[in-house]
Amino acid sequence: MNIKTSATTQFAALATLFALLVSGIAQAERIKDLTELSGVRGNPLIGYGIVVGLDGTGDRTTQAPFTGQSLINLLERLDAATLPPGTNLQIDNIAAVAVTAELPPFAKVGDTIDITVSSLGNAESLRGGTLLFTELLGANGRPYAVAQGNVLVGGLGVSGNDGSSVTINVPSVGTIPNGAIVETNAPGSLVANEYLMFNLHKQDSTTATRLVARINEEFGAGVAEAIDTSSVRVRAPLDANSRVTFASMVQELEFEPGEGPARVVVNSRSGSVVISSHVRVMPAAVSHGSLVVSITESFDVSQPIAPFSNAGSTVVTTDSGIEVQQEENRMFLFEPGVDLEEIVRAVNEVGAAPGDLVEILRGLRDAGALRAELIVI
Repeated sequence: MNIKTSATTQFAALATLFALLVSGIAQAERIKDLTELSGVRGNPLIGYGIVVGLDGTGDRTTQAPFTGQSLINLLERLDAATLPPGTNLQIDNIAAVAVTAELPPFAKVGDTIDITVSSLGNAESLRGGTLLFTELLGANGRPYAVAQGNVLVGGLGVSGNDGSSVTINVPSVGTIPNGAIVETNAPGSLVANEYLMFNLHKQDSTTATRLVARINEEFGAGVAEAIDTSSVRVRAPLDANSRVTFASMVQELEFEPGEGPARVVVNSRSGSVVISSHVRVMPAAVSHGSLVVSITESFDVSQPIAPFSNAGSTVVTTDSGIEVQQEENRMFLFEPGVDLEEIVRAVNEVGAAPGDLVEILRGLRDAGALRAELIVI
């Protein structure tokens, strides 16, 4: 048996793990795509509910007693039944769930929103269940919507009597499209004062400066001004209709944002690496060597002294050999101001695997030669 590990043969995988941002030319983008209008955002909602009608895949109430207690409380609140104190229900067709949703900006009473239902106990699956009436609360503790409906589950979980099981996706989480009805108007207003505030998704002083210049170019000097590196204040009409129209006009304007900082981002879980186009290295020499490990086995046959005689017996013996070789070290030189393409080309030539590339980048950073921020997430 031969086992060979070579960084050269692994470089094909590097192509699928590398997201390269190689464009160094800024392109015009809409203000709408780079900013968020202050006061226009969604609000998270959460509620606690019960899913019923499960086919034996619900919570085991002996291990999740809060589920049974929730059902008792519900029955008493509906005046449907009164159970003796300390009653412990032994049922497996219900599940306690967390219900989450996002209340869109300017949502009005009667609008419907999608909800997500997630098991809180040890339910195996929510497939086929129905969520009972559940209030959805905002961060201020006020109810903004009520949810109810049949749960749609994309996952699948089955098990056999011998303990074997197969699970596809996550059957303990489901959704209900349009499963909640808004009962209170969403907070938010565009008529708070004479200004509209545009907040950049990524703070950058160059982008903020160019944004101000573009708006003033279109609507006149002094209409827009930068508050800080992430916020631009724009003078707007007070009339509601004119204000909405003006906000739309501003959001549709195009300008060239500032280019992002030089960064190298490494995902320690997936091994993916993202390198921005402005990454540079100072003069540095990098030496990289890889090991090739070969494990071989051959079989020898030991026969008696006299063939076909009764003296002794034929024996098969194994002769194992392990050889470790280090490939010839290859060295390449980074010239001053080298760009991303040069780095990738050099790494390709040296035959480095993704993990080897990370070590090379760390070495360059530690040596002070990497002109970029190295981020490991």
